Amino acid sequence: MEILRRAFAAEWTKLWSLRSTWWTLAGAFALMAAMAFTLATSTVHNNTNDVPGDDLGVVVASETAVGAVDLVQFVVLTLAILTITAEYATGSIGTTLRWAPRRGVVLLAKSAVLAAVAFPTGMLLGLLGTAVAAPLLGGWGRFSVGGTLADSAAIGVYLALTSVLVLGIGTLLRSTAGAVTTVFLFLMALPMLIDGSSTALGRWVSDALPSSAGRHFMNGGGDSYGPAAGLALLAVWTAVFLVGARTALRRRDA
Repeated sequence: MEILRRAFAAEWTKLWSLRSTWWTLAGAFALMAAMAFTLATSTVHNNTNDVPGDDLGVVVASETAVGAVDLVQFVVLTLAILTITAEYATGSIGTTLRWAPRRGVVLLAKSAVLAAVAFPTGMLLGLLGTAVAAPLLGGWGRFSVGGTLADSAAIGVYLALTSVLVLGIGTLLRSTAGAVTTVFLFLMALPMLIDGSSTALGRWVSDALPSSAGRHFMNGGGDSYGPAAGLALLAVWTAVFLVGARTALRRRDA
């Protein structure tokens, strides 16, 4: 336990000592504000134009922030990827593993640090998105403190789990460009391509992917399954990639 505590402290210090951490998080908040503004004004426009088919009706302000996560998440996930791939790029991973030779402990410490950062970041992103969207929506938006806190917490949980998942991908690939590309394809492009399929198998595969599971969780469920099942499925995906990363880290040279 002492080894894990020291490893966590070391990873925490490394993360916050990098300028890229601060710039990346600032970028995430800026993008959330921009996306919430765009989605809210688009909702108002669709509800007030002369095309009845565009009408969205009254929406929940905090759900605008949830919708923005589809894009904003990639800024936060890039930070998660860099926590491991940057060390491979600079060669400092060798020093890290010599200092803490139990490689599983290193991966666990990195995972804990990412979750500890991503969860409150997600909550704050949700609160920011809601704060931007609510006044813009006006009469076309509903706001409640309880709903906002619940949606913001859901964003935090989603980003915490997904950050650990992409840490696993980064550990497996050991390349920033490769990991970022893979994460984008896996979490956005692939679900969109498969979701366009008219077959039952295509819809089943799309629903089983981690991004779909996270969406079901944050949106309070869907036609295929509820939020609890979405959270459980996302947790399973995260565990699978984390176990794969641990195995690869133990078997390969730094």
